[in-house]
Amino acid sequence: MTSKTADIAILLAGKSHPQVSERVGREFRAIELGKGGLAALDEATRRAIRGAAVMARVDAAFVDALPALEIVSSFGVGYDHVDASYCASRNVMVTNTPDVLSEEVADTAVGLLINTVRELPRAENWLREGRWKNDGPYPLAPATLRGRHAGIFGLGRIGLAIARRLEAMGLAVSYHNRRPVEGVGYTYHGSLKEMAAAVDTLISVVPGSAATNKAVNANILKALGPDGVFINIGRGSTVDEPALIEALSTGIIRAAGLDVFADEPNVPEALLGLPNACLLPHVGSSTQHTRRAMADLVVDNLVSWFDNGTVLTPVPETAGRKRQ
Repeated sequence: MTSKTADIAILLAGKSHPQVSERVGREFRAIELGKGGLAALDEATRRAIRGAAVMARVDAAFVDALPALEIVSSFGVGYDHVDASYCASRNVMVTNTPDVLSEEVADTAVGLLINTVRELPRAENWLREGRWKNDGPYPLAPATLRGRHAGIFGLGRIGLAIARRLEAMGLAVSYHNRRPVEGVGYTYHGSLKEMAAAVDTLISVVPGSAATNKAVNANILKALGPDGVFINIGRGSTVDEPALIEALSTGIIRAAGLDVFADEPNVPEALLGLPNACLLPHVGSSTQHTRRAMADLVVDNLVSWFDNGTVLTPVPETAGRKRQ
């Protein structure tokens, strides 16, 4: 704990990495948010809180309950649980943890793609259940990565890391963003439907927002086609799950690999029963190495804010804010 930050009250909200709690407790005056929520804190405590390390919902009521709040440091690259626009209107800085997890999530995306196309989890179960010995070799996989054309929905940090891996594997790569990305040679498509029609492998990396809500719908899946493979490593809210279930059940697309869902951890029973759906429990960045790096960045943003008046990784909505 430094003398400069020792008396600054930081709220710990939500179940985050233990290293966040440990470092905040060491470098600031940590205040745990219990089951009673903000209402359980006395007024003097709420008025003293100047920062929050969160992995929980931050809405207008949360911000308004903390009149001295200057910064919300969120754990994770996605921050759809934080009302960043409202924070900006109240002059509250918001940060997230990009970059440190990009390579890990890209690894997961490619692994999920391979598992989905080559049916590797099902082949492993075949072995474990004794069927290799009793029934013979696992049936030949009907799909392959050879000759595939991948379309990346969201060519940001993680999308670029995925694209580099796919390019090295010999796949053609296209992408759709709101606007073209300078300095990349991948084919740009101005609409998601246009890209889906041009590729046979659609990888969604976009964050959850009003603009991306159910962006991957029945029309997009139909455009992807019967040999289509859909991979989602971004947010479950970006997909119309009933439409995806219908597409997988009726052969509108071939298969899907999902690491995220609309109502986590509640995965629809209809998805669980589909043999052409490869499902993971939101493990995109789930290694000890990367989660420690994310935890450190949460606290490093807080330290930088109170030491220097700047942060390392502001979200776009609050990027121009400076500490008064």
